[in-house]
Amino acid sequence: MAQPSEPIEDPRRHLERSWLLECDIDPMILRLRQLRHQGCQPQADCLEEELLPLV
Repeated sequence: MAQPSEPIEDPRRHLERSWLLECDIDPMILRLRQLRHQGCQPQADCLEEELLPLV
């Protein structure tokens, strides 16, 4: 958490920096989270359907 004297980092820059970190989360799941956060519900629903296991 940022200290009161520190400037708050731009959310987009923070997201871009976090993508550079090694992570076990599938990039498609990260994209799904980003779409939901941006309010792109139809695109997020389509992507989520693609991520479901085949039965």
